[in-house]
This record gives sequence, structure tokens and C-alpha cells, in this order.
Amino acid sequence: MIEVAGLGKRFRSLTAVRDLEFVVGDGEIFGILGPNGAGKTTTVRMLAGLIAPSAGRARINGHELGIDSQRIRAVTGILTESPGLHDKLTARQNLGYYGRLYGLRGRELQAAVERYLGVVGITDAADRRVGGFSKGMRQKVAIARALLHEPDVLYLDEPTSALDPSAAKSIRDFVATLRDAGRSIIVCTHNLDEAERLCDRIGIMRGTLLALDTPARLRRGNGNATVRVDLVGARRPESFMDLMASLPFVTAARPLDGTLRVEVRDPRGDNPELVRALVEAGARITGVSEEAATLEQVYLDLVGEAGERDARRVAA
Repeated sequence: MIEVAGLGKRFRSLTAVRDLEFVVGDGEIFGILGPNGAGKTTTVRMLAGLIAPSAGRARINGHELGIDSQRIRAVTGILTESPGLHDKLTARQNLGYYGRLYGLRGRELQAAVERYLGVVGITDAADRRVGGFSKGMRQKVAIARALLHEPDVLYLDEPTSALDPSAAKSIRDFVATLRDAGRSIIVCTHNLDEAERLCDRIGIMRGTLLALDTPARLRRGNGNATVRVDLVGARRPESFMDLMASLPFVTAARPLDGTLRVEVRDPRGDNPELVRALVEAGARITGVSEEAATLEQVYLDLVGEAGERDARRVAA
């Protein structure tokens, strides 16, 4: 659905985005995670056809960015961090106004407005002015606005920013239903917990993508998982090292404080075989768990290293 190759954007002497490369499939939630000023919003604005890139190319639902930007805008919906609703209009009036800008008219417009008022759960408040709405309700109106024209691609820029936990969960749950309907969704956020809960894959960004993978694989770093096996009994963990070396799916192992730390490539598939082999060798196992870095650790390490490189480049 979305193909990006070498995409970049300069604002005079400032390079906001450079060398972006990624693909987003149908029915996938792709997260762009990065600090303020990392280029997330600029990326979304380019992909939505709102500003022209300075370098590279992108295809959205088969349309070439730049050449077909008008068509791209017709098949995409966007939620900006600041919804920009008309406070003196009701929720229904807001959606009607923006629906007409999307080219909807008459019964088609009325049906779309009523449908998405219901989808986001604000039908009962549809005739209240949005100036009196909470932040969460305004976000719901803005999401309904982005969906009125049935877009194939959706861009969400900080969708739960400043929301209370209940409202944020409501928005996350709703976004998950959009994925289930087959839409491709890009979520820009600096909320680590949100990215991990919501996204199928995550790109960590600071001007360009520093890493891109599933949340689980990002946490694993080198691609392997470290499995902790807790042992009790007379046999010491060191006595199982020859066994570990003989197992083809074990890439490394070490004893530590009465446990075995074992690296495997696929814990879901390898752990049962690991446990079976140890039990057959006489091990008494009290627990098996996967140890991995938190997404926060991975993020801070990558962004910190990128910041240091940028500082050295500026100094040079």
C-alpha cells in the first residue's frame, strides 16, 4: 500500500528528513517513533501529499507522490496533532463541512456523517458545539473526519496526545478495528507504550530511520532471544553446557546464579525442545522466561547514539 524509497525534505539549510526507506502493507499499523523534531510530522505531510519532498519517491496505493498527489489526497485520511475543528459548529456540522470538501454531497454525505458519528461513539453528542468537547471527544471527531471519504490509507499524528488513560485506550482500540478492516495506518508518536501496544512494526526515527522491525525483534537487538531457565537440585547449571552446545537451535549459553541463560532464534518454537532436552538430561526446572531489553532501552540507545553523531558532524 505504501512504498517509500530515499525520501527526504529540506527547509532551506535544515534537513528535516533524509533517506527514508520502508514499505507498509495492507492492514498493517506501522509506527514511526521518535523525539520531538525527529521529522515524524514532516514525513506524514509528505506522504499525505500536503508538501513536496526534496528527494526520493513514494507510491501510495499505486499513485506516485508528486505526479499523483491530488489522487493520493483523495485516498488518504490524516489526523493531525491539533485537530483544527471549528469550535462554534457542532460535531455533525463539522463533519458535514469537511465532507463537502472531500466531494461528498446529499444523501452520500449525510450517510457518511451519521455512520462515522456512530463508529467513534459520539452520536449522542453530535449536535453539541465541539468547543465544549473534551480532548478525547475532539480526537474522535477528528478521526471521524479523516474517515468520512473511506480512505485506504490513514495517517495518525500523536493520536492520543494529552488524553487521559481511558480516552487513550478507547482511541487505540478503535485504531485496531481499522487495521482489522484492511486499512494501512501510519502512527507517529513518541509514546513508547502506545507504539508497542498498537503497532505491527516500528521505525525508530531521528531525521532518518535508525531501526525498523517488530517490537519484539527490536527488543532482542541481535535477532536472538535470551531465555532464562531456573533450575533447582543437585546438578549445577554448568553441568548442562555440553548439552547446550549440542543443540542446533542454541546459539549461545552461560550459567549464572543458579540459572541457564540460553540464546535461541525462535523462543516460541525452540523453548519446548530446550525444556525437553534438559528434563531428559536430569534437570529440574522451576521456570522458563524470555529476557529482552525494553523498547525504552532500545529507543534511548539508538536516539542517543544518533544525537551524538549529529553533534559530532555539526562540530566538524
